[in-house]
Amino acid sequence: MTLNPRQRRLLEAVRRRVTMSVEELAQELDVTPQTVRRDVKQMEEAKLLARYHGGVGLPSSVENIDYSQRQVMNIDAKRRIAGEVAKQVPSGCSLLINIGTTTEEVARALSHHHGLHVVTNNLNVAAILADNTGCEVIIAGGVVRGRDRGIVGEATIDFIRQFRVDIGIIGISSIEADGTLRDFDAREVKVAQTIIEQSREVWLVADHDKFGRQALVRMAHLSQVDMLFTDAKPPEALMKVLKEAQVKVVVAPAA
Repeated sequence: MTLNPRQRRLLEAVRRRVTMSVEELAQELDVTPQTVRRDVKQMEEAKLLARYHGGVGLPSSVENIDYSQRQVMNIDAKRRIAGEVAKQVPSGCSLLINIGTTTEEVARALSHHHGLHVVTNNLNVAAILADNTGCEVIIAGGVVRGRDRGIVGEATIDFIRQFRVDIGIIGISSIEADGTLRDFDAREVKVAQTIIEQSREVWLVADHDKFGRQALVRMAHLSQVDMLFTDAKPPEALMKVLKEAQVKVVVAPAA
């Protein structure tokens, strides 16, 4: 589902407040309750929101949003983030890139870099970078998830442990206010943890929707990250954690 500006504002409001009534949303957005109900119905069908007794809230965090929906969500922000990452990736370096729609945009932004050596457990990333004749692509073995072409499992972890790279570029589903990084799939989390271990520097790519979002499985903490690339200034509490952890924050400028 591609969200219009009003629907994006609605989703942002619910994420800030966790739950809101239809009347509160109508007042905040300056629209009728009927408009809110219509938007909520569409967003509920897309699994972006859920209706509870007395209000509207976020859906259960046991499962992630469908890959096809994540591909189009905040796509402009993801592309701007990817552009900032590409500016700072030197030619001739080695990379580990994990699963995620934002990391796939990073791969597209690296299409003209030369001399890169990329290890990935993401078949989409591999396919994108395979078109760059100046890039060597190494694909991890393991179990392929049909829904997003990510590769996971113990074989994937063992394969990645063979490498020590300059930069690990990882996406994430959730960044909590205390700096905890979370995702939805325990197998994917284990692979990402291995990427962190095998990288001299760790760069996290995450659009603003990830701030305060809920997810099931703990992956790491921001203190294990060297740089955060995002599209909006993080909330104050999170900025304090980032500063204490000495994480460099790069905010992609608005289009």
